[in-house]
Amino acid sequence: MSKTTKKIVAILSSTLVLAIAMFSLGIAYAGGIRGIGLLGVWFFMTFGIVVVLAQVIPAVILFVSFIGAVFSPSRRNEVPIHAT
Repeated sequence: MSKTTKKIVAILSSTLVLAIAMFSLGIAYAGGIRGIGLLGVWFFMTFGIVVVLAQVIPAVILFVSFIGAVFSPSRRNEVPIHAT
C-alpha cells in the first residue's frame, strides 16, 4: 500500500469515528445526561457503534455472497435441463 493510500485510509477512518462520536455526543446530550456521565456515555456509545459496524459489514458481505451462491447455478456455462 502506498503512502498516499495510507493517508487517505487514515483520514477516512478518523472522519468516520469523529462523525460517530459527534452523533453519539448529540444523542447523549439530548437525552439529558450532563457532567462526567456525558463523557462515559459518549465513549460507550461511540465505541459500541464502531464495534457493531466492524461486525455488521463483514456479515453483510458474507450474507450477500451466500444468497448469490444459493440462487446462481453452480456451473456458469451449463445448459439447464428442461423436462418435456
